[in-house]
Amino acid sequence: MSKDNSERLVRHSFDPQNPPRPTPEQEAELRALATMPEESIDTSDIPELSDEQLARMVRARGTYRPTKASTSIRLDSDVLAWLKAGGRGWQTRINDILRQEMLKGRVS
Repeated sequence: MSKDNSERLVRHSFDPQNPPRPTPEQEAELRALATMPEESIDTSDIPELSDEQLARMVRARGTYRPTKASTSIRLDSDVLAWLKAGGRGWQTRINDILRQEMLKGRVS
């Protein structure tokens, strides 16, 4: 990189665990958007999704990567056999099932 280009190079970093606070202007814009009625939002440039497209939708993988924690868990043997019968990835399936319940707000 030439000296001219390196002088114009700007680097930014973002820590998702510690995001920057919005400016007062950004906060005012967010408040205005939050109070805006949905019918006043122009979505004419967004095509409608068909029922078939909606039925094929799945939660995106790889866009959210939480940290993993190693743990020990005791499962009923028939539950474990059912999970392992699906092949590799049974631990991920456990996590996916628990995440679905978590997102529903269910805690027993």
